[in-house]
Amino acid sequence: MAKILGILVVLGSVLGGFILSGGKFMALIHPFEVMIIGGAALGAFLQANPGSTFMHVFKKSLKMFSSRFTHTFYLEVLKLLYEILNKSRREGMMAIEADVEEPNASPIFSKYPAVLKDAHMTAFICDYLRIMSSGNMAPHELEGLFDMELNGLKEELEHPSHAVAKVADGMPAMGIVAAVLGIVITMSILASADNAQIGEKVGTALVGTFLGILASYGFFGPLADALGHDAKEELNLYEAIKATLVASASGMPPTLAVEFGRKVLFPAHRPSFSELEQAMRGS
Repeated sequence: MAKILGILVVLGSVLGGFILSGGKFMALIHPFEVMIIGGAALGAFLQANPGSTFMHVFKKSLKMFSSRFTHTFYLEVLKLLYEILNKSRREGMMAIEADVEEPNASPIFSKYPAVLKDAHMTAFICDYLRIMSSGNMAPHELEGLFDMELNGLKEELEHPSHAVAKVADGMPAMGIVAAVLGIVITMSILASADNAQIGEKVGTALVGTFLGILASYGFFGPLADALGHDAKEELNLYEAIKATLVASASGMPPTLAVEFGRKVLFPAHRPSFSELEQAMRGS
């Protein structure tokens, strides 16, 4: 909701100020300027990134208007970890083999559809539970493996933000390209056009610069920052999973292991100690 409000404030302030100052809204409507700027930016994006990145960034951008990394979601992840670790402690690691191999059919995982919906996170949890069940890896070795995977995951999660930031950086230059082309058109009719026509063409050229700068600092720059923040929140949750499982591998009881994970979470959405304790009792 806050992001939608931010977009409306940007548009309302810029367009409202322009119109109240005596400007005419239709003077800003130039589809071909938008085609030049948007098409050039899209083409540059496709050249700079792998083919699959466009759809990945597009889907991530649509999700920016709502976040799944909420207080409730964090609590669900911790409850899932507690239940699976508690079962392994009471019945042995082999008891969770079916849950780990087929999480979609697991009675434990099925209780947390929001977590199960994230196939990557579910696979991440199951992979490390599978490694722990082998019993042949020391806690510090497990932590080292976590760190290596999380370093690669960090690059993957942050790539959409970096890709959009590059587009944002280039938008003002694309606006200048559109403006230069507009001036070229103006110069080509200079000998035969009257002052009104020349003024209109120059105004159209300047709109290109305006659109490029507005798109960069009003929309694409904030979108890149939002994608970066989303990546940090997701990575933080993976760090909490790591802390929980490493603590469990070190011999901590499930109630204490999930507390290790809880303390790693960002304070904004971190469940309180009493909330987590109550959730575990409910489980």
